[in-house]
Amino acid sequence: MDGTAARHHATLMAVARGYQRSQALAVAAELGIADLLTGPRPVVDLAAATGTDVTALYRLLRSLASIGVFHEDDEQRFSLTAMGHLLRRDHPWSIDPAVRMFCADYQWRAWGELGYSVRTGGNALVHTLGTDVWEHRRRDPAQGELFDAAMRTMATSYAPGVLAAHDFGAYSVVADVGGGTGAMLAAILAAHPDLHGILAEQPEVLPRAARQLDAAGVADRVRLVECDFFDDVPTGADAYVMLRVLHDWPDDAAAQILRHVRAATGPTARLLVVEAVVGPPNEDPQTAFLDLMMLVSAGGRERTEPEWRDLLATAGFRVAGIVPAGPGRSVIEAVPA
Repeated sequence: MDGTAARHHATLMAVARGYQRSQALAVAAELGIADLLTGPRPVVDLAAATGTDVTALYRLLRSLASIGVFHEDDEQRFSLTAMGHLLRRDHPWSIDPAVRMFCADYQWRAWGELGYSVRTGGNALVHTLGTDVWEHRRRDPAQGELFDAAMRTMATSYAPGVLAAHDFGAYSVVADVGGGTGAMLAAILAAHPDLHGILAEQPEVLPRAARQLDAAGVADRVRLVECDFFDDVPTGADAYVMLRVLHDWPDDAAAQILRHVRAATGPTARLLVVEAVVGPPNEDPQTAFLDLMMLVSAGGRERTEPEWRDLLATAGFRVAGIVPAGPGRSVIEAVPA
């Protein structure tokens, strides 16, 4: 085997075994290892604190240290690396809930049926569980709260890029449609003290959102509105934000949502869609695999720039601009056509 073939062999083997790394990371997150590492700590102490087998835990942490999540010293003591700090649950950009969500049992089962989706075009999660991901999370409140936490930390990490990409100071009222517990809206309002907001969400989410908005110090400037965006969207805003909402849905459902947003917008209102835009062929693996996740789990899809323009046009919007807002995301500004 020549050098090039050997490198390709190693790369494909790493891809084939990628689930091992994700599961190792998920177990470390479930055990809360990062929260225990306020400084270098012997593996014996960590095993006692987590109720795990010391030898097995050492093998887990050694593996994760080899890819830069933790650091191991010469005395089998472990500490956090800069990357590992993102696993701490008190980090504002914590990846912990996202890791636990993406590696939850129902996700593993759905990905095990990827072949079903590829053969039929159907949703592997529905095929596996007999219901869609939203109903599954409603039936399992713990998974629903984990989803909220994952979306909250992801929105918090996205916020600086979104704020840099678009000037929200031009508006009086911003509505966040499907905004979860309000992390993005809170960041926008914190950056613009004269701005008011509307958070439109499902009724079961709003009590959790109220607590988060209060903790962020912006609750007095936010109107909470029960909303099913397949039926109606609240009026009264001059900008409507949709963060990672439309990629959850196929084109017909996404167009239905957008038509309700269009009905709510005045002639000068703006729609700000924060989503990935699929890159050219042979590039952008982050978005390409996110699209595959939409096929397997939520049933939606990622879209190219022409596809975004076409989708928005079907609902009466015209794309006024697309501005990158960080890795794998852009602010798509749309205006009434």
